[in-house]
Amino acid sequence: MTVSAAQPRMPQAVRKLALARPFKGVISAPFMPMQGDGEIDWASLRHYMDWIAGQRPDAIAVNMDAAEAPALSNAERIEVMRVCAEVIAGRVPLICGLIGGSTDQMIAHGRDLIAAGAEGFCVFPPFPVFMGAPIPPEMIRRFHADIAEALGLPLIAFQFPRGWGPDYSGEMLDALASIPQVIAIKESSFDANQTIQSVQSVKALPDPIGILTGSDTFIYEALLMGCDGALIGFAGTAVAELVAMNEAVQNGDAQKGREIWERLAPIARYCWRQPIRDFRPRMKEVLRLQGLITDGAVRRPQLGISDAEKLELKRLAQAAGLI
Repeated sequence: MTVSAAQPRMPQAVRKLALARPFKGVISAPFMPMQGDGEIDWASLRHYMDWIAGQRPDAIAVNMDAAEAPALSNAERIEVMRVCAEVIAGRVPLICGLIGGSTDQMIAHGRDLIAAGAEGFCVFPPFPVFMGAPIPPEMIRRFHADIAEALGLPLIAFQFPRGWGPDYSGEMLDALASIPQVIAIKESSFDANQTIQSVQSVKALPDPIGILTGSDTFIYEALLMGCDGALIGFAGTAVAELVAMNEAVQNGDAQKGREIWERLAPIARYCWRQPIRDFRPRMKEVLRLQGLITDGAVRRPQLGISDAEKLELKRLAQAAGLI
């Protein structure tokens, strides 16, 4: 696939600088197009990724939770990385979700992903080891430090909602920030109080990391709380709009940011309402309506959504200006 003259390849040195600590900006976390049988729709993936790159996010993160990456095999994730790197062709930095059950397993998988084109990683907690609380800060530090030393690329830590995994706050953030390769944390607690606490902890660090909201239901509000940007599934559709909203807020124009968010918030909150797992088929239906993918299918055991939900998503997408 060729790169258009309007958006040339970003020099490698510039892409590397873009992933410097503390990372600031909007990272798009795309969804995974699938056929009705649950297999990856490679043609739609190429078309979709080309469109996202053209929306000029600050980076793209493939193989994330939004992309059903835990349901993909290692071989599939590697091929997704290779195809996306080919399509993106250096236009924006390309990072990858790093998933596994142990440090050694994730390092080995990470090396294969680097060979396929990964320029950085968003490190998932190793489940089930990191389930439950409390988790010793040294375990969290050593896990990320070992991956950082072995892979040598920028890393983003991943804060899941409380009850899903470890709580990366306070002493945990100090431990993470001691690792030079950690450029940011994806703060996906979906909890406003925890977001505020995390922002305060990060800003108090002697060498701060970036803090990126992953809470799709209050992106604008999280930016006002002090987040440096977002690594977010909703930027798998409203990419340019969220980039503009973030730039407005970071430049002190909260009113402009609010105007953008007031248009987008209803569909974001609808897609990420309970049961939250259904944000994937809901968002895929929006992408199908946008003509970016051909089918809203998800991989088993995930179920699809009702015709009533599809009608409501069409109404909300029209109101948001997405279709």
